[in-house]
Amino acid sequence: MDQQTELLSIADDVVAAAQKAGATVAEAVVREGQHLSTKVRLGEPELVEEAGSRSLGLRVMVGQRVAVTYTSDLSPRGRAMLVSDALELAKLSQPDEFAGPPDPSLLSTADQHVDLDTFDPAMSALDAAEGLRRCVAGEKAALDADERIKNSDGASFSRAAGGTVLVTSGGFRGATRGTYASLVISPLADDEDGTKRRGHHWSAKRHLGELDDPITVGKEAARRTLRKLGAAKIATCEMPVIFDPDTARSILGLLGGCIGGGAIWRKSSYLVDRLETPVASELCTIIDDPLIPKAPGSRAFDGEGLLSRRNMVVEKGVLKTYLMGSYAARKLNMESTASASRGSSGGVGAGTSNFVLQPGTQTPEDLLKSTPRALYVTEMMGFGFNGVTGDFSRGAAGFLVENGEFTQPVNEVTISLNLNELLLRIDAVANDLDMRTATAAPTFRVSGMTIAGK
Repeated sequence: MDQQTELLSIADDVVAAAQKAGATVAEAVVREGQHLSTKVRLGEPELVEEAGSRSLGLRVMVGQRVAVTYTSDLSPRGRAMLVSDALELAKLSQPDEFAGPPDPSLLSTADQHVDLDTFDPAMSALDAAEGLRRCVAGEKAALDADERIKNSDGASFSRAAGGTVLVTSGGFRGATRGTYASLVISPLADDEDGTKRRGHHWSAKRHLGELDDPITVGKEAARRTLRKLGAAKIATCEMPVIFDPDTARSILGLLGGCIGGGAIWRKSSYLVDRLETPVASELCTIIDDPLIPKAPGSRAFDGEGLLSRRNMVVEKGVLKTYLMGSYAARKLNMESTASASRGSSGGVGAGTSNFVLQPGTQTPEDLLKSTPRALYVTEMMGFGFNGVTGDFSRGAAGFLVENGEFTQPVNEVTISLNLNELLLRIDAVANDLDMRTATAAPTFRVSGMTIAGK
């Protein structure tokens, strides 16, 4: 019996047992995965960790009383206890008028599930020795790049492979599997005043053969570290701010947390009642697309079994939809956007898949050249965001841009602006979209933000 067949059989048995015990709705999610992590520092191994895991999550409803339970004991006895506990919890819970499964007519079938090429069989064959070799090679490339790089925070490699199945009493049966690998190199350079400047670079892909070469990653990590030498505060001012792809995705992630149906019906988002209104610049089109081949957030069906679909969230600056599962849709008197996500515990919420700010047409180099003066942000520190009001303030580091060129490394400043205004002030979007992560954005420029420095 192969892995998927075994996991589906377990889920089938648990759903049938829950229905027999009195559940009017039963939904089981079973996950299995293997993970390898390795780390070296200055050429010496610091970590080798390999683990496997299995989990079973169950959501049941008795009428409109809902309970969620979870176990890592997949034995017949463990499954029986899980079902018993779930039914007991459901009887103790309060009825929820909006509780219920999705409309059975909306559920997808196995023949509709497209192969999104998220699984690489070569991933599981990669052993700890190879993981360490990649770390050593990448770190050595960084250390050899320049004599000013004399130390390192280390190099880390990880790979994961796993599968998930979902079975519901509404008639849905589905299975997915995926792989992911990443390599991170973090060298340290000595500044003239003795300050240690840390930089890093990383590569991540679902397919092992597409991961950047360790030497390439190491050399780029060294370049990014060296350019931080001489970093200092700049005077407090207001000026344009350019976000590189790493920090741009962080900004986009804040928006992603505010467009979920749960945040809307709880009124914990500044985007309540904002559909069909401008929430960003006309240059901004943001799509949640779970159907991108090989992408980190891709999936053929959502956490409730609905067929995945591409959702236009923001079109030329105008908010077109919230992202919802069936529960949030009922609360908001709307329709599900097939955006349900289901955790290992069996609980269901709404979330993004591949949440992407669409790229512009100009290169990041041309965007930079068209900027007389700005702060180019490569790092943000701390957390300063209020989803209810949209207020945003974070520590930042990067470079001062003057006449289209980097002139001075900058650190220990704070950037702030309400997120709504920040997105509306985007006046340039580059074409350097990078899908290393499920939330992704190219370089973009904001026409003005407050920068607190010296």
